[in-house]
Amino acid sequence: MKKTYRGSCHCGAVRFEADLDLAKGTLRCNCSFCRKARNWLAFAPGPDFRLLSGEDALTDYRHTPPKLSEPFLHLTFCRTCGVRPFARGGYLPQFGDSFHAVNVMCLDDATHEELASAPIHWADGANDDWDHAQPHHYF
Repeated sequence: MKKTYRGSCHCGAVRFEADLDLAKGTLRCNCSFCRKARNWLAFAPGPDFRLLSGEDALTDYRHTPPKLSEPFLHLTFCRTCGVRPFARGGYLPQFGDSFHAVNVMCLDDATHEELASAPIHWADGANDDWDHAQPHHYF
């Protein structure tokens, strides 16, 4: 069941709300960016994410994966504290809209129990193979 979570960066300059169902699953990826940033993500279609404050505090990094011709994600981070509270993505058919990939560790009101019980899909982004679950030994 979806729940509205509030989240923020470390310094509090960036604040957001996201309607998420953590019990439906989260994502960990082994691409070089996600591995180095230690990303743990939950996805919110466009209307399920609301930036409350801090648009002016955000900057982003755009990386073009080897098999794509242009960047797909805006990998945002707070220019003050450097925390990466979410990424912005374009249209994906499974969402029927644009989406936000929310860093679940930036959810201020997610309980330890909710996070510990959230299923994790292990994506093989390093090989651009998003459809096959991978063992988590590379984290």
